Amino acid sequence: MGRPDLSRRHLLAAAGGLSVAASFGFAALGTGADALASGADTRVRYWNLFSGGDGANMITMLDAFRKANPDIDVKDSTLQWGNPFYTKLAMAAAGNRAPDLGVMHMGRVTGFSPGRLLDPWDVDLLAKYGVREQDYNPALWKRGVIDGKLYALPLDIHVQLCFYRKDVLGKAGLLGDDGRMIPVTSTDEWFDVLKKAKAAQKKGLQTIGLWTNDQNFQWWFFVAFYTQLGGKWFNDANTEVLFDPDKATQVLEFLRRHVTDGYVIPGAPTGEQFINGAPFTWEGNWSVPVFSGAKLDYGATPLPPVFGRPATHAESHAFVLPHQAGRGGATNEGAHELAAYVVTHALQWAAGGHIPAYTPTLSTAAYKKLTPQNEYVSAMDHQATEPKVWFAGSTGVLAQDLGPVVVSSTMGSAKPASVAQTMKKHLTKLLASKNPMDGRTAAQGGAVA
Repeated sequence: MGRPDLSRRHLLAAAGGLSVAASFGFAALGTGADALASGADTRVRYWNLFSGGDGANMITMLDAFRKANPDIDVKDSTLQWGNPFYTKLAMAAAGNRAPDLGVMHMGRVTGFSPGRLLDPWDVDLLAKYGVREQDYNPALWKRGVIDGKLYALPLDIHVQLCFYRKDVLGKAGLLGDDGRMIPVTSTDEWFDVLKKAKAAQKKGLQTIGLWTNDQNFQWWFFVAFYTQLGGKWFNDANTEVLFDPDKATQVLEFLRRHVTDGYVIPGAPTGEQFINGAPFTWEGNWSVPVFSGAKLDYGATPLPPVFGRPATHAESHAFVLPHQAGRGGATNEGAHELAAYVVTHALQWAAGGHIPAYTPTLSTAAYKKLTPQNEYVSAMDHQATEPKVWFAGSTGVLAQDLGPVVVSSTMGSAKPASVAQTMKKHLTKLLASKNPMDGRTAAQGGAVA
């Protein structure tokens, strides 16, 4: 992996702008793409979007599955991350050319026309291979259920975190007896922490990396703190906008204050500054291998509960079954077995910073020894997720529409109160629009459970 600021998340804006036509140029890569295991009784075609360290960890897990199951040949293909992946997957499912197993972000599943472009999981077959609903955080499992059927099998949650330098915080008196950052429970406490950290840090560095001009990160941070305030998006039927501009204004003013109080250098390379000694940076958990590789003395917690209620932005990678006419038989069972194997052997996946969704993994001695993963595992119980609507999810329409609006407030080109009203207008328009990939409904993406 290269510099921490050159992550695949940093390329979201570019990926989101690619045309449908451009998506046809994908390269399909994978250790099993051209090698069919001799003597295998079943072949499972598997598409994923994992690159970098995630890709290496997934390959390790697939190779372990191949060794344990020589009768199943896995033909894995890694496709370009972002909107192009979803375009290609949708076209393959619609044209009956879909792989046997795929990966999606959980937030995108509702908009992917479950029942038309996705097939439901056979929960009895999953149970046969050791995966049951009771092995999951209830809220996470429920996110994959639509119209009473499971369409997404969670592999992990990946969250936004508050990374901190222990050497700097130690000098500032901000570490507890356990060597971790002192708890913060209000905005006043948080800005007091930043003030003390700034006094102890190196000159020329920002105090906190906040991705102030990045629409995706700013959106993720907004979702986290709006959730901390108990903010709602829509009613249960997704027919009415319940977005609260007053709560939104509080969040926007909080984010903006980091700039006006001088704790952020807008446009500064956040990961690089952190490696060079900046006290804090807010990043996704995928930065754990980067910072650990740099031999930093650091910790990582969920985003601080400055509005009193713990909540940090979370998304999930999940296994899905792209629609196939006549899905069934040995290949379908092989897809269930492969997904269940990866889910239940996700300690390797945790090395990339992700929190395994299969909760028995979290109680193992091996997982409890992982640092800083063992410090932020509580995020599993305090997930701030986007609303369960067709236009939400990673690289989805919601983030593309509202992310730049949040940036305009954080960077100071628009007032927080005005931006909050603009956000509500965007949400009203989106809720009234039709899902372009759902042939079953006229407006919303169907009932969700």
